[in-house]
Formats: sequence, C-alpha cells, structure tokens
Amino acid sequence: MTISLPAPAPLSRAALAVALALGLAGCAATAGRAPVTINLVAMNDFHGNLEASRYIPTAPDGAKGQPIRAGGAEAVAAALQAWRKQDQDLIFVAAGDLVGASPAMSSLWADEPTIEALNMLGLHASAAGNHEFDAGRKELLRQQRGGCDSPRPAKACQMAPNFGGAKFTWLAANVVDSATGKPFIPAYRIEQSRGVKVGLVGAVLQDTQSVVMASGIAGLTFGDEADAINRAIPAMRAEGAEVIVVLVHEGGTTTDNPMTPGCTNLKGPIVDIVKKLDPAVRLVVTGHTHQGYLCKVGDRTVTQASSYGHLLTRIAMTVQQGAPGNVADIKVENVLMKAGDYPADEKMVAFVAKVKESSRAALTRPIARLPAAPVLRKQNEAGEAPLGNLIADAILAATRNLGVQIGFMNEGGIRKDLEAGEGNVAAFGQTQAVLPFGNTLVAMDLTGAQIRQLLEQQWRSASSNGSMLQVSNGFSYTWDARRPVGSRVTGMRLDGKPLADTTTYRIVANNFLAEGGDNFPEFAKGTNRLETGMLDLDAFTDYLRASEGQGASLAPAAPRIIKAQ
Repeated sequence: MTISLPAPAPLSRAALAVALALGLAGCAATAGRAPVTINLVAMNDFHGNLEASRYIPTAPDGAKGQPIRAGGAEAVAAALQAWRKQDQDLIFVAAGDLVGASPAMSSLWADEPTIEALNMLGLHASAAGNHEFDAGRKELLRQQRGGCDSPRPAKACQMAPNFGGAKFTWLAANVVDSATGKPFIPAYRIEQSRGVKVGLVGAVLQDTQSVVMASGIAGLTFGDEADAINRAIPAMRAEGAEVIVVLVHEGGTTTDNPMTPGCTNLKGPIVDIVKKLDPAVRLVVTGHTHQGYLCKVGDRTVTQASSYGHLLTRIAMTVQQGAPGNVADIKVENVLMKAGDYPADEKMVAFVAKVKESSRAALTRPIARLPAAPVLRKQNEAGEAPLGNLIADAILAATRNLGVQIGFMNEGGIRKDLEAGEGNVAAFGQTQAVLPFGNTLVAMDLTGAQIRQLLEQQWRSASSNGSMLQVSNGFSYTWDARRPVGSRVTGMRLDGKPLADTTTYRIVANNFLAEGGDNFPEFAKGTNRLETGMLDLDAFTDYLRASEGQGASLAPAAPRIIKAQ
C-alpha cells in the first residue's frame, strides 16, 4: 500500500538563507578538522622474558657499549604507565613470538605468566609468530581463549587453577584452516584512538611450516603475507577503519643504528613484502629477526624493536580525520627499556615477584630417580663425558619422530654435573642447572662429508685439546691426535656402518650450535632446517623420566669417541 503525504510548505527566503549558511559551515568544519596524532607503542619477540636480560646498547655514533640488563615485564610496564599518562588512548601492539623458546620462569607454566603479564600491560593485538605455533594449533587457541585442555598438561594451569587466556588478539591474515577455507585466527582488529578508527592487520612469515613441527600445524596453510594483508583491507574499510597498520612476523637486517630513524639500508624478506602492500599502508611493524631498526622502504615506515623487551618502538602517526588513509606524518623512536628510567608499576613488580616465588617452588619438583648420581660432565682422554652422552641421547630421542639419526651437544652448553637428592632423585632445579640457557632444538640435513668437516672443527690448532662435541647413541668416530689439524678424524660409523661422504643424514643440535656457535660453522650450512621450538631442557627431563627404572641403560654400551693410541 502506498501512503501519500502532503507536500511540504515552501521555505521562505530567510529560511533558505539560514539552511544554506548552516550547510556551508558544516562543510567547512569537515574540511577544516584539525589533524590528530595517534600514538602507538610496539614490541616484538618477547619470548616470555619476564625478567631483564643481557643487552648491548648502541651509542649515537654506532659504537657498541658495555652489556647491561634491559627489558623484562617490569621495565616495559613502567614505561607504558608513564606514556599512558601522556595519552590514555595509546595503542600497544606487537609483531609476534611473544611466547615460546622462553626462560624457565615462563616455560615452566606453559607461558601463562607471560600472557597474564601482557594482559596487565594492556596489549591490544599482536601478529602471530612462528613460536606461537610451537606447541601446535590447539595450544595457540587455548592461550587465546583460556582453559586447561592443553597438549602440555604437566605445565598448563599449574601455577594457578584457572587460566583466562589472552585479552589481546593474535592476528594472522595469511593462516588459513584448510577445513573451512577461512583464517585460522582473526586477520584484523579495529581499535579507536582520539576519534579515529585504526585497523590492525597481522601476518606470520609464510615459511612458518618449515620452522615448526608439522604435526602441530596439520590442516593449516601459510600464504603470501602481502597478498593476505591486502585482501583484508576492504573488510577493514567497510568497518570504518581510517588508518591501516600492519603487524607482521617477518623482518630484515641493517647495519644502521637501531636508535636512529630513517635508515634506507634494510635488507631481507620484509622488503619485498612491504613493496607489495596496498598504498593505504604507511606503517609496518615487524619482528622475527630480533633486530632494532627504524627504516624507510619507499614512503613507508618499517620498524622493529630488537627482542625480549629490550626496546620499545614509540610511534606518533598524524592523520587527517574524515579522510581515510590520509597519514600526513609518522615519527618513530626506539626507546631502551632499563630499570629505573620510569617510576615502577607496582602491580607488575608484585606479579613478577609472585611468579618468581612460584618458580622457586617448582625447581624442587622431582623429575626422575637416577641409576647413580652425580652424572659427570668431565670428559675422558678421548673427549667423551657421561653427561654429554646422556644429553645427546635425550635430544635424539626427542626428535626421532622427525627422522633425526644423530644428536650433537656442545660441551660449553653443559654448565654443571647432574646431581640428585635423597634416593638419587633429581629435581627440576638440578636438571635446569645443567642446561640453563633455554636453547631450542634445530633439526637439519648434513652429508657424511659435512659431518666429517664438523668433527674436524673441534680442533682449532695442533696444540689444542679440542672443543669436543658430545654425540648420541649409535654414532661413533675415531680420531688421531698425531695427525695434522683438518685430517684427524679417521672413521665415522652409524649403527655399525661407515658414513658415506655423499649420503645425507638428519641431525639435531641446539639453536646456538645450529647458527655456527662455538666455532662450528659447518652447522650453519645444514639444509632442510626445522626450528622445532622444543627446549633442550624439556627434551632432557622427558628422557630422564622415560628412562627411570632402566638402571644401567643410561650408560653407553661402548665408547662413542675413540682416540687412537
């Protein structure tokens, strides 16, 4: 049914003049709205470092300073508290790897203390990082949503009976659940600051599947970062986003000072990603490479804040309200996070103290009964140590399902003998004292010839006693001190058979060795690398538990390192 309404009475000339004046004033007000500055703070690669850790600052002239203690939740909280007094609308964001490969104080509790600390810090959103997938897709969702149904039941909900999950949102536009064809976790989140809607869109490096365990990400696909971000922008615009900020867990490297804005020498995969982004994107917050930089790629600002909370990036973005995408200016600075630079956040101080106390109690938790104690790290004349054997066996056992055949452990990574208490029961604190660094395990391929070269790198000179690698059960080698450096290894065997120079073998080592640490550059040449995210300490304690009651089986049946007489 159509309803007819009477025609409106004509306006008088005076009324028309008033209406026209009001309309023009409204247009002028819209066109003349003053620009507004949106303040953001960014971090990346926190890795559960609730406490301050070692950092080498860079002076304005580029010179490296003396190592200091920096970062940690308390320093970050103090800075954010001070900056929010300047702007209560400040947006705090991150670029991934907030958890995973964490120190014991966080990893003991499935990183729940770190997530709670980030909630207290008022984090709004973070790109997912590859380490967020370390314990698999199920655990990432639990960390987001809360609850205790975890693939790590010995750690989850152990510090507190209830875990509420992250109040911030992990974002990954390029991670798709193959079963649904939709993003596995949200692609974006929209925040409002000073009347402006800011769209935060996240992505994780496309190569994530090669650096985490395949079983944990089954059914997920990791697409091109820039393509996924660009696809998300129209939906963000439809929800009113006036400014787009990209958070991506991928990065680059530069020799420029991490504290100086305007670097133009950024290299690495992030550069190509940035160049492919929609023109609306003017700011890209990055991670993954643990670098500090404040760079330009074309007309876009690209930042990273080192790692472990050592730096925070402050960002002041000037935008024209009512003009979507109109970013007039971006100012950035990296700020060192050092205790005492800002008044303490007492709530965070109390929280970290509580976690420390809970962790101290956990250090006394029994792990396993040993056949005999202590297990010594002292090497025999050939370079073989009982504790070195035990650790190499443990990391091999932890990665057998990845096809690993040989485990290597560096002697410098074994800090103390494995001791035990009454009844030869080793507690967690005693195992943690053996492997205190929180190193993760890396699997890779090496040829027989490369393994030979690796072993030759144990001797730096003819007078050197060698920095001997500890090796796992099933692998053995012989060496002769009378031969020249570079040709001392006289034989290598795996499961009783000689290694062939041209055959590829799957090996595992901690991430320090995997990067060529301890002067073993051959590790860095390994191919088909898999960053498992598994802590060497976890592998060690799991192996001790599994071996409990097996008696003398912890001792090698035959020598693994044989020195010619």
